Amino acid sequence: MSSKSKRPPPDPVAVLRGHRASVADACFHPSRPILFTGSSDGELRIWDTIQHRTVSSSWAHSAAHGIIAVACSSLLETNKIISQGRDGTVKCWDIEEGGLSRTPSLTIRTNSYHFCKLSLVKKPVANTKQGDGTIDIELSNDSRGEIAKNQEEGSNSFEGIASLVLETPLYVLDRPTFEVLSRPNHLQGGLIEETSVEGLKYVAMAGEQSSEIELWDLNTGERSVRLPQDNFVGSIKQRGMCMAVQSFLLPGSEGFLNVLAGDLLDLFASYEDGSILWWDIRYPGVPLTSVKFHSEPVLSLCIDGSCNGGISGAADDKIVLYNLDYPTGSCVVKKEISLERPGISSTAIRPDSKIAATAGWDH
Repeated sequence: MSSKSKRPPPDPVAVLRGHRASVADACFHPSRPILFTGSSDGELRIWDTIQHRTVSSSWAHSAAHGIIAVACSSLLETNKIISQGRDGTVKCWDIEEGGLSRTPSLTIRTNSYHFCKLSLVKKPVANTKQGDGTIDIELSNDSRGEIAKNQEEGSNSFEGIASLVLETPLYVLDRPTFEVLSRPNHLQGGLIEETSVEGLKYVAMAGEQSSEIELWDLNTGERSVRLPQDNFVGSIKQRGMCMAVQSFLLPGSEGFLNVLAGDLLDLFASYEDGSILWWDIRYPGVPLTSVKFHSEPVLSLCIDGSCNGGISGAADDKIVLYNLDYPTGSCVVKKEISLERPGISSTAIRPDSKIAATAGWDH
């Protein structure tokens, strides 16, 4: 076989039909076999990924504006889903027995109308280890309770969970029974309480001024930080609109999770001119570094599971993989991949950082 020959793409595991308009975004629940999808007519659907059927459907945003992004995280409560509309609002919904709550538990009016998707905080994960029928996954208190309840009732609704969203505390579980085989070191012996994650309930997004970034508190619905501060706004505006944003925590910072995220949280933002800025929100006046890996607008950013590097895609003809050097605050190119057809609208990295996926304009 020629080295240039390509393997045919695999058939999809399932084709989910139900939306009446184009699907703008999708995300998996971090610990349950559920998929969330949002469409351009404002519909938010919940899918059962085992039975491949719709669980519920709700009109989360107006049909005139639609949904631009949906997101959930194990750092939020396990019964929460975030939706972002092109109507200038971000909404937090409760996941109930029959689907979504009738009304959002929180509505943030950002007054920002753009194409930049929001970002929940990404926390560094531990290495994935599989073998002997076990898999490392993180379970919140809520999801551990649900699993125990289902075990008592004889339910198998959690069998085959494929989520690999791994964040501390890390529990090693037996796959068939979900029996806890080992616990994190800081929980052994019960001497130290479980780390609080209240400080991680933040969402980052492009601001009312499209070149700015805002960090909002999901507990209060208030804006916490705006980047940049006034003394640096002029030079940021020259870069054009913020096209993508990714918020993440520094590796090894889990011991400070009960502290407001302001002393831990970093932000990546990309712009129309092809540049990427790295922000430490302790110093909101000036970014840590600014790089320009692309010649066209950077449309997507993704930080890897360890938060030590990432990948970017743009309207040009290349994908860039880079490393983050925390001591120097620099972003260094690791590899560039040339494309036959330009245009990468979305990127994703598996939590173990071994596989990356891209969504291109070439269909």
